[in-house]
Amino acid sequence: MKKKFTFFIVLAIAILMVYTAVFGIKIGDSTIPGAPEIRFGTDIRGGVEASFQPEGLDRKPTKDELEAAREVIELRLDNINIMDRDVTIDTEGGYVIVRFPWKSGETEFNPEDAIAELGETAQLTFQNSEGTVLMEGSHVTNAKPAKDQNNRYVVALTFDEQGTKIFSDATKNMIGKTISIFMDETNIQTATVQSHIDSGEAQITGMNSYDEAKALADKINSGALPFSMVTKNYSSISPTLGTGSLNIMLQAGGIAFIIICALLIFYYRIPGFVACIALTIQVAGQILSISIPQMTLTLSGMAGIILSMGMGVDANVISSERISEEIKSGKSVASAISAGFSSSFASVFDGNVTVLIVSFVLMIFGSGSMLSFAYSLFTGIVFNFVAGVAASRLMIFSLSSYKFLCKPKLYSCFSRRITL
Repeated sequence: MKKKFTFFIVLAIAILMVYTAVFGIKIGDSTIPGAPEIRFGTDIRGGVEASFQPEGLDRKPTKDELEAAREVIELRLDNINIMDRDVTIDTEGGYVIVRFPWKSGETEFNPEDAIAELGETAQLTFQNSEGTVLMEGSHVTNAKPAKDQNNRYVVALTFDEQGTKIFSDATKNMIGKTISIFMDETNIQTATVQSHIDSGEAQITGMNSYDEAKALADKINSGALPFSMVTKNYSSISPTLGTGSLNIMLQAGGIAFIIICALLIFYYRIPGFVACIALTIQVAGQILSISIPQMTLTLSGMAGIILSMGMGVDANVISSERISEEIKSGKSVASAISAGFSSSFASVFDGNVTVLIVSFVLMIFGSGSMLSFAYSLFTGIVFNFVAGVAASRLMIFSLSSYKFLCKPKLYSCFSRRITL
């Protein structure tokens, strides 16, 4: 009896995913964003170009210093999932040029407000109560919110090799005294040294919530610049594609999806109908995996979605063909479905795992639009396994348990349809 209702459970999940992907959904005080909140890349929607220049530096910054500043800015962009970006340095002018897309839902298109999203570009320092600088923020390799042994929120700090030694020397004789973290002249946090810290790791306690801990961690991460920087020049970037072309692409994709589903149902009947639901789950899952973490979707990212959809169609076609062949050989519907999925799994698995590995490697070593492509492709293949393999199998077995849907001709392809 449970197997009979499996199809309707999966169908309900699919409907919920589609609704959330299209409209978003609010749960309590939090919201799961849908497709309208996706952040599109500069090639689709345009963005901002800004020049960051050193402040308070009585000389021209060196190439290494500019490279360090560029790496920090790129890290900030990574932390807020802005993949479509271009960060370059001008050694002659002594500044860093940053190009990145507008936020999702941006209506004012104010470059100054958009730049504020990158966070403060001031220099971070650790100082004692007398105002003496103990260590610069560039020695902090990572700061993140965490929980201590008593399940209280803290900010966990990790220092580089030189920072470990500096902080160890500083805290050795400062037990019971305070160390303050400054962003330029602004004190953003003061903590009391409770023990000698020589491990290269430290914790800032006293956080009242995760949000408070994350806010402080983000400030510390963003302050690891070799010098303070200000933005003096900024402008808007026009999209190379444009929203009009985007709408045409979406319409074309929708029409193509409907045609593919119609052909699948006509040619494979019940397996084709199930394949359409599986593809819907895959597409909805990809949209949510992009909209929820606010990953930037570029043209190459859309190509990743299309490629993974093609592989989803391929996986369902292979399974449907195998089932049809088993039906033709004279097996019962239940046996044919079981044998069909078993014999097709190796082919589907090999093809998808190969692409999964490639996309994973691209995610590790890629950046910018390449990272957008890799992420879209990776999530598409994952949802292909979930929907095209697992969910399809559950739904077909569930439908075949109904007597009026257990006819062999409903599971054979058009060219090999039988009349039993």
